[in-house]
Amino acid sequence: MSQGAAAGAAIDPHSVKHRGMITLAIMLATIMQALDTTIANVALPHMQGSLQASQDQITWVLTSYIVAAAIATPLTGWLCAKWGRKQVFLAAVVGFTLASALCGLAGSLLQIVAARLLQGVFGAALVPLSQAVLLDINPREKVGQAMALWGAGIMVGPILGPMLGGWLTEYYDWRWVFYINLPVGVMAIYGIARYLPETRPAAVRLDQFGFITLSLGVGLLQLFLDRGEQLDWFNSIEIRTEAIASLLAFAFFSVHTWTSAGDSFLNKALLRDRNFLIGVLLAFIVGLILYANMALQPSLLQGLMNYPIVFTGMVMAPRGVGTMLAMMLVGRLIHRIDVRAIMACGFALTAFSLYLMTLITLDMDGTLIVVSGAIQGLGIGFTFVPLSTVAFSTLAPSLRNDGTPIYSLLRNIGSSAGISIVQAMLSQGTARAHAQLSEAITPYSAALQNLPPLLSAQSPTGLALLNMEVNRQAAMIGYLGDFHVMLWLTLLAMPTLLLLRKPAAA
Repeated sequence: MSQGAAAGAAIDPHSVKHRGMITLAIMLATIMQALDTTIANVALPHMQGSLQASQDQITWVLTSYIVAAAIATPLTGWLCAKWGRKQVFLAAVVGFTLASALCGLAGSLLQIVAARLLQGVFGAALVPLSQAVLLDINPREKVGQAMALWGAGIMVGPILGPMLGGWLTEYYDWRWVFYINLPVGVMAIYGIARYLPETRPAAVRLDQFGFITLSLGVGLLQLFLDRGEQLDWFNSIEIRTEAIASLLAFAFFSVHTWTSAGDSFLNKALLRDRNFLIGVLLAFIVGLILYANMALQPSLLQGLMNYPIVFTGMVMAPRGVGTMLAMMLVGRLIHRIDVRAIMACGFALTAFSLYLMTLITLDMDGTLIVVSGAIQGLGIGFTFVPLSTVAFSTLAPSLRNDGTPIYSLLRNIGSSAGISIVQAMLSQGTARAHAQLSEAITPYSAALQNLPPLLSAQSPTGLALLNMEVNRQAAMIGYLGDFHVMLWLTLLAMPTLLLLRKPAAA
């Protein structure tokens, strides 16, 4: 979409007025969207009862949002080129806010799934547009600080979403998980309408074949990842169909992009920028590690270690503190130290935190959780902001409307893939560990002869209690296996930093 990119050419940052108000308005929209990716998770059991839905049915509240956002995200660049970035941003915030109200008012499963589809469609553009605007309205010497602020907004979702969602659900009602967006949305709408300058729209052609094949590929991949664990992966006809159809759609899209004589949906100029390509790959990996870890910890702490929900939020909060602290430091350091060195430090801290998490045991207190979480927060902060900066450092400003949706799309796919992969590994690792541990649980095992009568392997009650303990220990082994895999993935990703070019000095 090179025509579209040209149409949405960057604003002269030195001519921008009210930079602070623009930043506030777009960050409100970003935080609102980032929160909604995780805030509804903890409310699902309450929503299930209220809407009279089954366990499988209620997951469509999450799936519908993810799939709709995944399909709509790549369309952002073309929409901005055709109608102008301000108009698209306003339409996205207005639509997302109204869809949030419809989610809160929903009286049936069908209604809330439809409202969540609308939320996903309108919310898809918010994160890439906020990044593109911040890149355009800030001069080069302030881009690092701007990306630090943007990264902090993106991190709000996985850090505060579960805690805020749990608090609103427990003390008010699950509907407030969605109603909380209304005042935030209204303030964002006013700020964008009042202060954001418009980019010049132009007559552009939508590559319909490219859009359809990419949308099908992404949507089917999201369904495959989201429903695979529920349906036992490739033992299900549905999952096999989604996997094959997704691969075919991506294959058609790739061939079409490389052979297209005119403008293709994916601007081929993006593929010629090495920093951008390496940046989206690392964004995929960072999204995978961050969201996978965030998906594992609540179930580990509450399900296995029996932490109360409030205490779980407390021991996980230092992760957010570490992330915010790192992002404030990075904003000051990014023009003094090579960003690749900062990112290497971030990956090293993340790897060390994951190593600490492999030492967790069922009978320990929350100290190691707090320490490892704070270190991991620092690592993510030192990685995410420089990555956002270096990925766009060599990209022409006219390509930002096309590049930011692809960057966000790969990060989101990494997040979905990470959650699905670690959950599948957890189930398989737990099953293997249970089989190995249970081999020693027999009425004739010498190791069990000195147990209290209640736990005697010679009685049905004792065997049942021993099986419960074996389940706990096996699950813990499964969690530790996941942490080991994420540790090795982090270490293996570090050499990729050497492929990045150092951004030009301001």
